[in-house]
Amino acid sequence: MQKFRMKKSDVTRPHSPPETASAAITTESRSIELGPLPRLLGYALRRAQVAVFSDFMMAFTELDLRPAQFSTLVLIDANPGCKQSDAAVALGIMQPNFVALMDELESRGLAQRTPAKGDRRSHALILTPKGKQQLKKASAAVVEHEARVTSALSPAEIEQLFAMLGRIELSIAATAVLDADLTVTTRRRAAASAGGR
Repeated sequence: MQKFRMKKSDVTRPHSPPETASAAITTESRSIELGPLPRLLGYALRRAQVAVFSDFMMAFTELDLRPAQFSTLVLIDANPGCKQSDAAVALGIMQPNFVALMDELESRGLAQRTPAKGDRRSHALILTPKGKQQLKKASAAVVEHEARVTSALSPAEIEQLFAMLGRIELSIAATAVLDADLTVTTRRRAAASAGGR
């Protein structure tokens, strides 16, 4: 996995979208101005995500798999016997939502939960033979899906896109850590001050 080095300025530098940025979408009845929205990263990422997920859902209609379900099958296959809690953290899915996701995969006979070795209170995850067969079909489908959604980019641009998205994620995570540390420090100082009165 590629590691990125960040300067403090990279983490804290604010970004202001150009005030002049504007675009419009033509509907059946009129042209809708989007203002600065197309120059906002979150908006642009969301629009791209909707387009990518739309293609994914069409590609996986026959397999009846949602993106989170496919990701879970891939992760379990790569880490047979991993704990359910660890899988949820790795995929960035909240525990209650992941439990419901596993309930569905298990009811379809694609995955199975067994008592984890050394900790019977935890669940270890494995794919069933049916799950492995389904993942094999899904893996072929996702190759075609990825080719479609990246068809406008060169191989170098695809790698650059992944790198930039990784840098954005790490930058936001680092900012969250700094904010959390600052909050903890502030609370400790406040508690110490209150205790000295």
